[in-house]
Amino acid sequence: MTQREAIFPKNQNRHALYDAHGYSAAIRSGDLLFVSGQVGSREDGTPEPDFKSQVERAFDNLKATLSAAGASFDDLIDVTTFHTDPENQFDTIMEVKNRIFPQPPYPNWTAVGVTWLAGFDFEIKVIARIPAQA
Repeated sequence: MTQREAIFPKNQNRHALYDAHGYSAAIRSGDLLFVSGQVGSREDGTPEPDFKSQVERAFDNLKATLSAAGASFDDLIDVTTFHTDPENQFDTIMEVKNRIFPQPPYPNWTAVGVTWLAGFDFEIKVIARIPAQA
């Protein structure tokens, strides 16, 4: 049976957020990484007030979590994003997304409209394959 290993981003003070809510930033199982929803939270846990900055910070937080497991955006297999106002947020999200994923192959992507994200307006969760260590 494959063991689960909790992964937390390095050099971030967000561990209190994970402890307070009882979850891990990510779980490694074999060569797969299952990342919990990442939001555009500042180090004190509050949302970034500007929407575009919130989306960019969510991707930065995701990048830090992937990096802690030895992975990167290139290793993403499946992406799910949650949006509180998809119709009005779509262009901003696509601008950030296209900067991070400028060319194929793109990961699978599902976008879900929601009514509540604990004070946030955007959340991203992913599954990645961790590359073999050289």
